[in-house]
Amino acid sequence: MISRRNLLAGAGGVAGLALAGVSARPAAAAQLKAVGLQLYTVRDIFSKDPVGTLEQVARIGYREVEFGGGGYDAMDPAMLRKTMDRIGLRAPSVHIGYDALLQKFDQSVVMAKTLGADTVVLPYMTDEHRTEAGWQAALPNFNRFAEGLKKAGLGFAYHNHDFEFTNKPGGVSLYERLLKATDPALVKVELDLYWAGFAGEDVPGLIDRVADRLYAYHVKDMRADRKMAAVGEGTTDFAALFKRKGSAGVQHFYVENDQAPAPYIPDITTSYRTLSALRF
Repeated sequence: MISRRNLLAGAGGVAGLALAGVSARPAAAAQLKAVGLQLYTVRDIFSKDPVGTLEQVARIGYREVEFGGGGYDAMDPAMLRKTMDRIGLRAPSVHIGYDALLQKFDQSVVMAKTLGADTVVLPYMTDEHRTEAGWQAALPNFNRFAEGLKKAGLGFAYHNHDFEFTNKPGGVSLYERLLKATDPALVKVELDLYWAGFAGEDVPGLIDRVADRLYAYHVKDMRADRKMAAVGEGTTDFAALFKRKGSAGVQHFYVENDQAPAPYIPDITTSYRTLSALRF
């Protein structure tokens, strides 16, 4: 028997899982084909030694990375790509900020393609966009970014934090407004599982609701005190989330820990080993 306590366990709804929506699996449990890393996690060491950091990431066993932070956008993308090719890494997606997409769209496309990305992810919106008026003014640009990127052969996705769920002008969250006002065929979502749970969302239900728009997951664990943790050191039942029907179309699983402790490598090693061993 599965107890009510086990069904509802976990902070912010991340580990609390409903039985409905969990897909039937064959006898052989599934596992992740590739474990990725959002490089924002190691931004402090990446900014000082990008090549050495990528080499350490590859030695751990990661085969995918997502560029974000650490000053990568001011580095030579050809050099980064050459390094990745040499050590067996690929970068399916890159984080590019709103202002850069507005003001340096063509340069952003060139950078993303040079790095080998197939998708550009908008990672964050600053305070001036978090009002009802600011958000509604920005959403048409999301569609415009996506249309322009499609013409360039790239996809587009939006990465959430908690404010999109907790900020509800007029009783409607910014996230719901995003889903309603953007083209589901063009504007996909990179769902940060930690931040959605931290915001108090029913994460399993959210996964199923946005299933047709899910591009990737940001995978970070949550401790009982709601702080971030390396995967495997918190309370989140990732196997239960990954085996939901709504997760079937997720293309990438990126480890991220915004607050990873120095020297960073042990933290991302723990997450890699946990996810590599995960069966669901």
